[in-house]
Amino acid sequence: MARIFSRHSFSILNRLIPHSIDCYIHLAKPFPLHVPKVTISTHYPSASTFTKSTAMGDTAAFLETTKLRRSYYQLSNESSISDARIQELVRHAISHVPSSFNSQTTRVVILLKGEHVKLWDAATEVHKASLSEEQFQRAEQRFKGFRAAYGTILFFEDTSRVREFQEKFKIYEDRFPPWSEQTNGMHQYFLWTALEAEGLGCNLQHYNPLIDVRVQTEWNLPTEWSLKSQLVFGTPTAESTLREKTFSPLEDRIKVFGAE
Repeated sequence: MARIFSRHSFSILNRLIPHSIDCYIHLAKPFPLHVPKVTISTHYPSASTFTKSTAMGDTAAFLETTKLRRSYYQLSNESSISDARIQELVRHAISHVPSSFNSQTTRVVILLKGEHVKLWDAATEVHKASLSEEQFQRAEQRFKGFRAAYGTILFFEDTSRVREFQEKFKIYEDRFPPWSEQTNGMHQYFLWTALEAEGLGCNLQHYNPLIDVRVQTEWNLPTEWSLKSQLVFGTPTAESTLREKTFSPLEDRIKVFGAE
């Protein structure tokens, strides 16, 4: 299925600024210490130059990009963008997606190529030992589809960081765990949308907690990192199809008071 994206539709992604982040990256081959240089504009319009037409244009592009975000399951082990660009998008998300009290609890692991394959081989082994033969046969086909893709982004929450803020703000102690889940979901949505704006297809999976111990052991991750989801991505194949998306009545889901 052909997919057409306007590079302008996510122009804000071209304004990325490198940051030091909690992000692990694993590739099939050792990644060079010298990352290929990518030209990035860091210019932001000042208040005097930011016009209403500029804002409207960016908003229209942003809305179109969010509408194009869908689940793609037929993916190939190719990428429409460089590994460096994938890392830039992740850095941007980790740096700029909000969190309650600026707690910055979300952690990310990027698995590419052989490391991505290793994840889904491990998931297959874990589920084979846990499911009935009939259940596993159904699950195995899904794992083969995920394995065929280019990469997976693992999303975690740092529970030690959450506890730190629970201790610091006792009055909100019971709220920080759900707030932590909310910021993690925002990171997932941002990267799902951003990767698809770059021409990739994605689908979001939740095979935790069955694979948690295997993931933590395989990549030597901190035990305080709690796995939340797995974003699988790659170039959509010619066989890729989209399920028809239906919408419940908006009037049942939105209430407005005081509007003119």
